[in-house]
Amino acid sequence: MSLSVGTTAPAFTAKDTNGNSVSLSDFSGKTVVLYFYPKDDTPGCTKEAQSFKEAYGEYQGKEIVVLGVSMDDEASHQKFTEKYGLNFPLLADTDGALTKAYDVEGGGYSKRVTYVIDGSGKIIKVFEGANLKTATHAQDILAELGL
Repeated sequence: MSLSVGTTAPAFTAKDTNGNSVSLSDFSGKTVVLYFYPKDDTPGCTKEAQSFKEAYGEYQGKEIVVLGVSMDDEASHQKFTEKYGLNFPLLADTDGALTKAYDVEGGGYSKRVTYVIDGSGKIIKVFEGANLKTATHAQDILAELGL
């Protein structure tokens, strides 16, 4: 079961696609879309990543940070990013610590769950199951936030 709206988002530090350390606290004051997905370069995960790629300009214009998270390593993220021209960071959660902290562990992979975290670190929206359509996910989030 995922974390609930109103919960303080667990703090984290993880390596991104390029090996840089990224922490939730880096984005204090900004809205963060933290989306967990099972595996790089699989059909549903690719559709979801492409939806964020296509909408990324809209997110940047609204001061919203997009971070994708899976248990794949940095090398896998680099290949996935290059293959599809992704324009936002992916976080490598190889030890599963982030996946566990956000309660999206699916038995060796991250379940497909997205958290929208406000500038003060509170979870304001959770997308999972039937309310998460990979091909339109990025636009659906903007619509749900009234943006």
